[in-house]
Formats: sequence, structure tokens, C-alpha cells
Amino acid sequence: VQLQASGGGLVQPGGSLRLSCAVSGFTLDGSAIGWFRQAPGKEREGLLCISSSDGVTYYADSVKGRFTISRDNAKKTAYLQMNRLKPEDTAVYYCATDRFAAGGCRGPYEYDYWGQGTEVTVSS
Repeated sequence: VQLQASGGGLVQPGGSLRLSCAVSGFTLDGSAIGWFRQAPGKEREGLLCISSSDGVTYYADSVKGRFTISRDNAKKTAYLQMNRLKPEDTAVYYCATDRFAAGGCRGPYEYDYWGQGTEVTVSS
């Protein structure tokens, strides 16, 4: 099982970035995919989740209205579209799967497989 997050980089405040999470090694049927981040010196934070039926659950109020999540099951890839980025969004971003989500989104501590992270820096 492997998750590969990509798309990070340096972006100016107010800019946009799209992250991708490619999944391989198992089927995504019934699995939820979530995005998380960890800023320097802080705990890992759950951001949002997309279920196998495309239902979306936000774990963090700070990204509502700015971040959206989507998935392409045929490509076994999930995406995190980040708009109106702020310096406080600077972090390493991770994707993860909850294989036992049974078609929904469970809590941010239920995820079992994790990607290696991609770094996002928001700075002028």
C-alpha cells in the first residue's frame, strides 16, 4: 500500500495550489481519503475528508470556504484544492486513507495508511 502526495511548493499569500494524492496497492472501495497538515512545532491537524460516495467532512474550521477536496476513483487519486492561502497555512501536508470508513467519513484519528507528505510554504 502506498500513498504519494505531491504538488507542494512556494506560493504567495492569496494564491492557490492543488495537491494530489495517488493511491496504489489496494482498492479504494468504501475507503475515505483525508488531508492533514503539520506546521513546524505544532501537532498534526486534520483538515477534511472525502468519502467513497463523495461526501465531504471538514475537520478544521480554518479551511472552510478556502480548501476543497475531490477524488477520481478511476485514477485512484484525491486532490486538495487550496485557495486564498495564508502564511499560517504553511505546513507539510499529508494524505491518508481510512479503509474501514464504510462509505462515510469517520474521525481524524481513524486513518491507517499515510503518505509521505508534501511541503507547502506560503510567503511573499
